[in-house]
Amino acid sequence: MLKIKGLKKSFGETEVLNGIDLEVNSGEVAVIVGPSGGGKTTLLRCVNGLEFCDEGTIMIENNYLCENGVYKEKKDFNEVRKSIGLVFQNFNLFPHMSVLGNLIEAPIRVLGEKETKAKEDAKEILRFLGLENKIDSYPYELSGGQKQRVAIGRALALKPKLMCFDEPTSALDPGLTGEVAELIRSLAKDGMSMLIITHDMDFAEKVADKIYSMKNGTLLEGNVFTN
Repeated sequence: MLKIKGLKKSFGETEVLNGIDLEVNSGEVAVIVGPSGGGKTTLLRCVNGLEFCDEGTIMIENNYLCENGVYKEKKDFNEVRKSIGLVFQNFNLFPHMSVLGNLIEAPIRVLGEKETKAKEDAKEILRFLGLENKIDSYPYELSGGQKQRVAIGRALALKPKLMCFDEPTSALDPGLTGEVAELIRSLAKDGMSMLIITHDMDFAEKVADKIYSMKNGTLLEGNVFTN
């Protein structure tokens, strides 16, 4: 589902990614742990096309996002990016939109779906997330765990093939962390491929098929763990 080869990224004189190689198979949950400043978030942003790498190859389900550091033309680039869902660390919900509005915005604007179809799909996602009773609520009316589930639902609304999570439990207390872990396991059972970065080793062990350690821009292959 995801193949990364020789990925390098620097900001000025600072090398942040030092030749990363990584594969995530279909239906697999891969988790990268490590200290802050190790390059985890930069790697995730490169996978999602929010940052451009300096060298290397990123492939999503046999489609190149970039090859040997050269990115696809804008139209093809955006088409590949549609396959990737991203859940941000701080949720990034639209505060002026209801839960339903947050879920239907991207399908309508990005995928060109009709509003009726987008709403039907959103309601189904909210039922899966246990949030059907929050459909008309606004973000300020939700708990941290509910906001995280809405953020996951918003990413799912684009029907991605790969879901990426940036520190999905950093803003949650331990009880809500367990809720998110259960949700991620449910997605995995449905065959969703996921790449997760976190500093929370307990959470990683609950959800991962593979755990990698990252430090100083290097993926430490000796620390790969497989359930």
